[in-house]
Amino acid sequence: MKQHQGYIYIASTLDTKSDELFYVCDLIKATGLSVRTVDLTTQPKQLNRNANISAQTIAEYYPDGAKAVFCGDRGKAIEAMSQAFSLYLAAQTDVAAILGLGGSGGTALITPAMQALPVGIPKLMVSTMASGDISGYIGASDISMMYSVTDVSGLNIISRKVLKNAANQIAGAVYFHREDDTDEILKPAIALTMFGVTTPCVQQLTERLESQYDCLVFHATGSGGKAMEKLIDSRLLHSVLDITTTEVCDYLFNGVLACDEDRFGAIARTETPCVLSCGALDMVNFGRPSTVPEQYRDRLFYHHNAQVTLMRTTKEENQIMGRWIADKLNRCEGEVRFIVPTAGFSALDIEGGQFWDPEADQAFIDALTENIITTEKRKLILSPYHINSMEFCEQVIDLHSEFECS
Repeated sequence: MKQHQGYIYIASTLDTKSDELFYVCDLIKATGLSVRTVDLTTQPKQLNRNANISAQTIAEYYPDGAKAVFCGDRGKAIEAMSQAFSLYLAAQTDVAAILGLGGSGGTALITPAMQALPVGIPKLMVSTMASGDISGYIGASDISMMYSVTDVSGLNIISRKVLKNAANQIAGAVYFHREDDTDEILKPAIALTMFGVTTPCVQQLTERLESQYDCLVFHATGSGGKAMEKLIDSRLLHSVLDITTTEVCDYLFNGVLACDEDRFGAIARTETPCVLSCGALDMVNFGRPSTVPEQYRDRLFYHHNAQVTLMRTTKEENQIMGRWIADKLNRCEGEVRFIVPTAGFSALDIEGGQFWDPEADQAFIDALTENIITTEKRKLILSPYHINSMEFCEQVIDLHSEFECS
């Protein structure tokens, strides 16, 4: 039997799900792996004393103390226990994997702690909620969701099958993990953001850089940017080529592929070297034409396909984006280069293209230039080329080469 460091943490609310938890616990132990059971019960009179980690222990990690967790209000208690569990789990150095069991409340309680763990640690949530929209539970993490089929409420002929699969899945992820996985890729990792309309640019960049770097390309769909920034916060990246910042358009103007207020925050927190650009800032994304908000009905649109409708950003919107991005960049104290392709921001924003609007692009450039505070490390570069041109890509490569010794 191979020896493995760390424990598989199994978490649930044991006032209602102890049978299920100890069932999977025994199955995992039978593989020779080490387990720690965690009780997340929020009812103080129903705490399970058989768990390795008690609910009382977890609750004490809540900033306002355990009494604030065991408050008698179910909604507040779940939210507080969730935060406490996130803080507890982040403080542990022996987490080999985590398996969660829960209904709607348990899933909302457990998955934020999973999200806080680094990418790569196996995370499996057996949940009644796994057959619907699970984006809120997964966030930007690598959580696997398994539908429980029946409610997580006792053992039966169906739940035993599902839970056995879950136990074997998480055990296999740990058992077959190779300690030298990360050593197989000796090249430093860099992140690049891409959209369909900036694909030629990013493909040229990866072709030039892949001999020296492990190139991780993220689709700028909101979740893509969040996933990239999670890796930045985890300090897993050498540098970033955030070429396609279109998620900002959707965030500011109610598109469907939005980032959040923290976009670029990871760059500021970690001071990871970064080259940024304004890829696809000429468009806001919506679904089918019928989903476009009424306030935008008279705007310029491009129907990318039956499910995707693109709206051209206006001069006024570009001014707002320029100021917003400048404010974010001014918080970055590390090496930052923002390069603007003045001949167009996307495949549609090119002379003769459907979204060609030099006045709108210039509004962004002016607002960014007027509001960004340039320093020795924070630089603004105006390029005379289009974003998908070979010349622009050469400039990006040259700017990135300034980070090679960092």
